Amino acid sequence: LQKEGIYVTGFFYPVVPKGQARIRTQMSAAHTPEQITRAVEAFTRIGKQLGVIA
Repeated sequence: LQKEGIYVTGFFYPVVPKGQARIRTQMSAAHTPEQITRAVEAFTRIGKQLGVIA
């Protein structure tokens, strides 16, 4: 996601239970609809590449 210009923070064990890693994003009213669309598209594309989205 970073290569796509999307900044996220990862959370892994022991912060969350094993096997339940998560990513955190922060959005604000200052983000434009275009920026949000680009982020969602990046999440979708990369999620499919990694096999976490069907």
